[in-house]
Amino acid sequence: MSYKIKSFFLLLFLFHALAWSQIKICSWNIENLGASKSEKDIAYMAQIIQDYDIVALQEVVVSEAGEQAVVSLVEILNKKGKQWDYVISNSTSSNAYKAERYAFLWKPGSVKKIGDAFLEPTYVEEIEREPFLATFKYKEKEITLVNFHAKTKKLQPETEIKFFKFFPALYPDKNLVFIGDFNCPQSHTVFFPLRKMGYESVFVNQKTSLRQKCMQNDCLASEYDNIFFNSKSIQVLDKGIIPFYKDFSDIHQARTISDHIPIWAVLK
Repeated sequence: MSYKIKSFFLLLFLFHALAWSQIKICSWNIENLGASKSEKDIAYMAQIIQDYDIVALQEVVVSEAGEQAVVSLVEILNKKGKQWDYVISNSTSSNAYKAERYAFLWKPGSVKKIGDAFLEPTYVEEIEREPFLATFKYKEKEITLVNFHAKTKKLQPETEIKFFKFFPALYPDKNLVFIGDFNCPQSHTVFFPLRKMGYESVFVNQKTSLRQKCMQNDCLASEYDNIFFNSKSIQVLDKGIIPFYKDFSDIHQARTISDHIPIWAVLK
């Protein structure tokens, strides 16, 4: 076999090895995912998230309609050629008006969920919507996603985010990735303790919530959604946002899907 042919097969092997060592994750606060979403809306959502290995969702409504919306989403995804699985949290412990559920969707052909997903019980009194944790294995490595939706900015989400600095000690054997809608920019001092432990944000100065009205083609309002990872054990190979609102004729139509855009990252 010639040197050129050997080199070609070596490069091909390395390419496949690299591909299998990566995992593509997505996070989306789909506003009030439940009865308010039509079949057309859910089909559109499936189109947006179909290329990822794991998807973390926030704002699934507590009623049966929320669970049915997630089931419908997974059924549509399964018709696109790849098998999907899902888990939905119980209702968070906040009052009835603010309570919601989380969900994880994933491709079993790419990753395996390890153990049960659960709402974190330790700081249930301090955190209004306690985060939803799930551990996934890929390439013999595990990551635990901490799916979270903070209380609104006017209610000072930093007063609950500050408890995240205790999570690495609570789960010392877990490779934690904090993901979701923090209603707080990554530059806030509340994230400094995590940064001192080696955690970094995937996005910096990236707005993710939608304005009520676009201003000179600027349709994004605030830097709320993000992913925080331990840089000692995880490398971010790629990242991005999905500006789905550009698919709609105006921002009001886009907001019937959600008032947040999805964010994504490729982790190694």
